[in-house]
Formats: sequence, structure tokens, C-alpha cells
Amino acid sequence: MKTQSKVAFLGLGVMGGPMAGHLARAGHQVTVYNRTKARAKTWQGKWTDEGLQLCVADTPAEAARGADIVFACVGNDQDVEQIMLGENGALDAMPAGALLVDHTTTSANLARKLFDTCTAKGTGFVDAPVSGGQAGAENGKLAIMCGGTAEDIERATPAMECYAARIVHVGEAG
Repeated sequence: MKTQSKVAFLGLGVMGGPMAGHLARAGHQVTVYNRTKARAKTWQGKWTDEGLQLCVADTPAEAARGADIVFACVGNDQDVEQIMLGENGALDAMPAGALLVDHTTTSANLARKLFDTCTAKGTGFVDAPVSGGQAGAENGKLAIMCGGTAEDIERATPAMECYAARIVHVGEAG
């Protein structure tokens, strides 16, 4: 299995856990972060049993450091702000040229704020909420509605195809 890219996945709930697993199965080098470290360790054990090498980070910044793409799938706006912009947040650690893909269903205001912040930093941003529920995540059959530039969505698409049956560019972020 050829390693595709180095990715970070922040949030290992019922949606994020399977999505991160699909990325690992596809050959991506995956580092995960979850606010509940025990959940991250359980997730790591499950996928390591399949022979995959996965890392668990102690902070969002640690997970994002050196990643080509950082994915997030957490509960709400406040959670996204905490893991991206808070203390030890991922955004400060992301290298220039990296890409942030937020699968959280957030407000349009936060999506635009993240787009502007990423643009100023020299990183890409895709606002990419998902539909399909837990079964869609587990079976790699999610629908993803993407907001952002065509270039950033094109960059994210090969990785998102690991867990999506349909990816649609719906316009700008937010």
C-alpha cells in the first residue's frame, strides 16, 4: 500500500472515527486527535489490529504539524474554534500550503472566518459538511457538500473519496 499523504483527523466520534479509518486503509499516513484520549487510543487499537500504523496526538497542534491535509469532524462551532483557534490549536501548527477540511456542520459565519483565517495564513480551506449518518461513514458512502475554491476542493477530493459516494461543490465557504 503506497502512502498517499500525511493527514490529521480531529474528532473520532461516530462519524469521524470511521472516516479516519477509511483514510488509513487507503494508505494515508494518519495522525488523530480526540479530546477524550481514551477514545483515541481505543480507535488506534481497532485500526492497528488491521495492521495499519496510526499515531495519536496529545493536542490538535501536534496532530496538524506537518500534515498535508487536516480534517475536522466535531460537534459544533465552539468545538471547531477550540481545536482550530484555541490553545494548542491546529491552525497555528499547519504548514503553509496545507489544507483544512472541516466536516463539522457549523455556522456560515464560522466557515467564512476559517476561510479568511486560512487564506491569510497561506493554507487552503474547504467547508465540507457531510450527510449519510453513521452508516454512511462506516460504509464509505457519505455525501459531502463542499464550499470553498475549486482548487482547494480538487485538492481534497482524492482523500474525501475514501469515505464519500458523492462530493458536490456548492459554492463559497459558508
